[in-house]
Amino acid sequence: MNKRHKQTFIQGTLILLAAGVINRILGFIPRIALPRIIGAEGVGIYQLGYPFFLVIMTLITGGIPLAVSKLVSEAEIANNPQASRRILRISLGLTFALGIIFMLLSIWFAPWVTQNILTDPRVYHTFVSMSPMLVIVAVSSVFRGYFQGKQNMIPSAVSSIVETLVRMVCVLSFSFLLLPKGIEFGAAGAMLGVMAGEFIGLIILLFHYHAEDKDVTHSNDVTDELPIHLKVGVLRRLLKITIPVTAGKLVGSFSYLFESIITAQSLAIAGLATSVATAQYGALQGMVIPLLLLPGALTTSLAVSLVPSLSEAAARNEQATIHRRLNQTINLALVTGAPFSVIMFVLSVPLCLLLYNNQNIAGMLQLMAPFALFVYIQGPLQVALQVLDRPGKALRNTLIGAAIKLFLIWYLSSQPQYGIYGAVIAIIVNSIIVTLMHGFSVTRLLSFRFKLLNILKVCVAMILMAAGTHLAYTQLPFHQHTWLQFLISCIIGMVIYMIIIFRIKLVSIRDLEKLPIIGQWFPSS
Repeated sequence: MNKRHKQTFIQGTLILLAAGVINRILGFIPRIALPRIIGAEGVGIYQLGYPFFLVIMTLITGGIPLAVSKLVSEAEIANNPQASRRILRISLGLTFALGIIFMLLSIWFAPWVTQNILTDPRVYHTFVSMSPMLVIVAVSSVFRGYFQGKQNMIPSAVSSIVETLVRMVCVLSFSFLLLPKGIEFGAAGAMLGVMAGEFIGLIILLFHYHAEDKDVTHSNDVTDELPIHLKVGVLRRLLKITIPVTAGKLVGSFSYLFESIITAQSLAIAGLATSVATAQYGALQGMVIPLLLLPGALTTSLAVSLVPSLSEAAARNEQATIHRRLNQTINLALVTGAPFSVIMFVLSVPLCLLLYNNQNIAGMLQLMAPFALFVYIQGPLQVALQVLDRPGKALRNTLIGAAIKLFLIWYLSSQPQYGIYGAVIAIIVNSIIVTLMHGFSVTRLLSFRFKLLNILKVCVAMILMAAGTHLAYTQLPFHQHTWLQFLISCIIGMVIYMIIIFRIKLVSIRDLEKLPIIGQWFPSS
């Protein structure tokens, strides 16, 4: 097996983390600037069309990337590169065909969907603009799963960074150029910018695949036509993993779609005009939640790296490795996510003012911030269940959480005293319930024990950091310069947090020694 490009679990995670951090920072530029170009109402129009796109995209790809990654990883362990390429070819054929079909259906039914399902007919242009992305994203997802299964995270990282750069420029440019035609065209321009980024990202993935293809010897060539029984066998294995994972993701995607519809309708019942309801929903989904998920770059990287790592450990029946990987993932997610949660809670007002020039949305961010840790560890726990052949449990947990969330949105958001905060409360309750249920399922499946002492230590560190950050912000003499007061307060809070986590041994020098590059600064004694 060619291991030239293969990375370890930690190396792969760090590569994806670096890409994730860069992407989150670059991706936040249009999130900050777009509301200033098309306004909160324009962002709302953009966001209303997006959930429907996610539902269709889930139907097309769903569990395909995870299935491809898992099967390719198993093929590589067995030193069978021919099987890896066979899986890639069959997966590409399946997703490309589905992408074309659903793209044509989306364009055909766009007028009916925007008139009868979505609450604002101005979403039509955005809906049509996003339809070609179905094919692009479908093909990209297969290539990402292929490279991840080979434990080569570099193509995914490079393509995602280039994609984000192109999207950043195109979203702002296209929305600005089309805005004179109307706010709905400005939102459609933003979606066209997203499509341009996805297309360039696919080109980068194809380039990496072509470069790798040159390195494959002729003995590994699989260009000959496969016997039909081999195709059926691969397709059956692919669908066995894909269908339950897709079902689980569909619950989340449909939940997001119904969330947008029910929220808008509930706010209308509460007495809000359509434009106001659209603006409030746009602020929640387009400003607050992306900010809340910003630290999720690490947990997303961990979840992606877990797939081949756990697949390999499970294939070798190495329970100790599985437990160690899960503990590493959960501890990293908690330790890295905690300080950002504190900053978003304590400094929500200046943060929203500096980023969006809108402090009215700070209340939503402050309410959600303390519960962000549940979101950060939910992804890796769900991936663990899916990779270890328990996608049904992940589906059940997600379905229960989605049902509770939608009921709470309907019940709370329709009451004037709650309004949009009803949706906020529902999202918080959903994240807590689903994460706890995933954790319970993992515990029963693996006889796995969470390190409760570490969780308690993280909570103590967060409380002390919050106190120090709040004191610094209220006492520093820079009230005339909000950005400076905010920056210095963040630095003071982070220093306090770093001191605490080392003092209470959440992180040690020994942990840092294990990291590539950084570990060279801490030679073992």
